[in-house]
Amino acid sequence: MADWIFVVDDDVANLQMAGRILSKNGMRVSAFKDSRAMLRAVEEEAPDLILLDILMPGMDGFETLKGLRKLENGKDIPVIFLTADEEAETEACGLKMGAMDFIKKPFVPEVLTLRVLHTIELVRLQRDLASEVARKTEAISRLSIHMVETLADAIDAKDTYTHGHSRRVAEYSSEIARRSGHTEDYCRDIYMMGLLHDVGKIGIPDAVINKPGRLTDEEFAIIKTHPMKGYKILSNIHEMPSMATGARYHHERYDGRGYPDGLLGEEIPEAARIIAVADAYDAMTSNRSYRQLMPQEKVRNEIEKGKGSQFDPAFAGIMLRMIDEDRDYRMHEEAEEGPDGEE
Repeated sequence: MADWIFVVDDDVANLQMAGRILSKNGMRVSAFKDSRAMLRAVEEEAPDLILLDILMPGMDGFETLKGLRKLENGKDIPVIFLTADEEAETEACGLKMGAMDFIKKPFVPEVLTLRVLHTIELVRLQRDLASEVARKTEAISRLSIHMVETLADAIDAKDTYTHGHSRRVAEYSSEIARRSGHTEDYCRDIYMMGLLHDVGKIGIPDAVINKPGRLTDEEFAIIKTHPMKGYKILSNIHEMPSMATGARYHHERYDGRGYPDGLLGEEIPEAARIIAVADAYDAMTSNRSYRQLMPQEKVRNEIEKGKGSQFDPAFAGIMLRMIDEDRDYRMHEEAEEGPDGEE
């Protein structure tokens, strides 16, 4: 498909000359004597490049460029200014505003053609590079998640009674965040935080973690050290500083009676408030050494009872809606599907 060029100039002779030169070189050209008409055309469909005269009655080239960048279709269209002005100040101003180049009038056909073709090629190369970087970044992200999932499985393997716990907490946390209106990036981050929220259990003796029956006060005190152990481990990952948040704060309570810092309400980082609800839900819906998974209605009652005391009421409310949607009670330890109940 031929490259499509918009030419904007109040001088008809310039429009005709540019049209002849570019058309002769296989380009499709649309000519505009008025900037507003060009902007309306961009709203319908974006060209590959715009040649824009600076000195025009009504909206000059600078004002037109500002208007163009406000349009959804116009944010990324390359613009070359046309000018008979030899002043460096004019050129500097245009480049600061985002113009790709300047072409002096009257046109030299070879210069006009080459600059238009080179600018279009440059923009395409930039976009291809950005696309490739995004693709590679996504591949690295998938690899990172896979590695973290493997680590989470290793953490859960320390505890006979928490098989798959970290993955389920990650899934529930991500779903709560999604329903709260957060972005995909935030949901992906909180999924990672959920996977690693119990990483500190690496430093807890197996005999304490796997003790059948309830823990003594001394043993529970040892268990309560795992948030800070996890925080210290994850704080060393400087490239992902948020990952330590879930580990440190997921046992804080909304009423300030949690640990390790006794934070109150919104003093607790939001991600940790989300993970706290997901973590408690999975603990109740999983088998433990001292009990089997709890009936769904009892789990629901416990979440309801904890609103505003143990849990952030907003995130507890979302968890309650997820429970109500799970009519067949498939959202528990033995389930293979995600938090929305779909396989």
